[in-house]
Amino acid sequence: MADPGGTILIADDQADIREALVLVLRAEGFATLGAASPAEAALLLDAGGIDALLLDLNFTTDTTSGDDGMRLLASVKIIHPTLPVVVLTGWGSIDLAVRALRAGAADFLEKPWENTRLLTVLRTQLALSRARGTAVSLTHQPVQGDIIGTSAAMRAVLTTVAKIAPADVPVLITGESGTGKGVIARHIAALSRRADKPFITLDLGSVPETLIESELFGHVRGAFTDAKSDRIGRFEIADGGTLFLDEIGNASLATQARLLSVLEDGIITRVGDTKPRRVDVRVIAATNADLNHLIDHGRFRRDLLFRLNTVEISLPPLRARGDDVLLLASHCLTASAARHGRAVTDFAPDALAALAGHTWPGNVRELAHVVERAVLFADGNTITQAHLRLGPAAAAPLERMTLDQAERYLIQRALAEAGGDGEAAAKRLGLSRSAYYRRLAQLRT
Repeated sequence: MADPGGTILIADDQADIREALVLVLRAEGFATLGAASPAEAALLLDAGGIDALLLDLNFTTDTTSGDDGMRLLASVKIIHPTLPVVVLTGWGSIDLAVRALRAGAADFLEKPWENTRLLTVLRTQLALSRARGTAVSLTHQPVQGDIIGTSAAMRAVLTTVAKIAPADVPVLITGESGTGKGVIARHIAALSRRADKPFITLDLGSVPETLIESELFGHVRGAFTDAKSDRIGRFEIADGGTLFLDEIGNASLATQARLLSVLEDGIITRVGDTKPRRVDVRVIAATNADLNHLIDHGRFRRDLLFRLNTVEISLPPLRARGDDVLLLASHCLTASAARHGRAVTDFAPDALAALAGHTWPGNVRELAHVVERAVLFADGNTITQAHLRLGPAAAAPLERMTLDQAERYLIQRALAEAGGDGEAAAKRLGLSRSAYYRRLAQLRT
């Protein structure tokens, strides 16, 4: 059953369609609201609490062009830019669906929809939305690419991005899960010559293997059992822009062969079709897998790797980013407090030490979730170590830490053992009171 708590707004002028969708979604644990017009949908969206929008593009005032639905979509992307919108289209409205995707819709479904695909799309979009909502991404000037972080490791990444973004070449982004590969991909696109063109994503880890080629290249009606109408693929939707392929290591060898062909000649063929179509797309791929290991075991094509990694960008894990942890935590605190209407403004010294000493196996994504949870549980305006619920601060032994990491860990452990008493912690560390607080103050900078 789907994770409860997700509220889906269904905007469709046909009551029977809304009722049918409500039955499917509520049976899977979703909450639902219905709107019979764009105006009603706008009011419900403004009231808040909506996690995703299912939007029919054709309302009774305009049954062919989809203008009503497109105007609502445009408004949503301005007022609620992070809200995932999945559009519903009638059979034969592929061009309208493509317009919607290029205007910011997350995905589209044809009527009559297939329940399994409907649920898969919504679950995927809700998961991505929640990850974006809690993960640290671009700050208030995305075109300038002010990604949070001043560590040497991140400065090196951003220097590379600035150099290669204008070059129209494939890029492979590697790094552990939660390090922000999608953020960097968007940053590259924003700095590229295709910045005003579509940026389309596909997470190959969230799509069933049987549907990956259809999602990438599209299909024609009758190509397989559930292909009830033509469907355009991500490559065609991204034509002129950028296609971000996340978790590229999950692609089957057959899909890899087709990807290699497209990268070489820029021509795709929809599943079940014989008509070749030329596309102009910059591909950015990402993976947390060791592709060379997959190659050695016959699960990834070496020639495809060569095509994908004209430039390879390796993102550092959070544990290697030093004081970026505290900068990111501060940003997450501000964002989470605003999102939940909580008057939480600061971290206590023991919380700062705990944040600095933790090894963050889940990277930025883990940090964002930890801080958001702490904001919700904080009793006053300050987050303490207890609110973070991190447990033991360091999973790595001291000999594997840098000097900076070891110092943070020892301060955090001393604070924990002293029950948050700074003076007692200073004594445990053999530091004077002033020296202890001077080191602790450095955690804030």
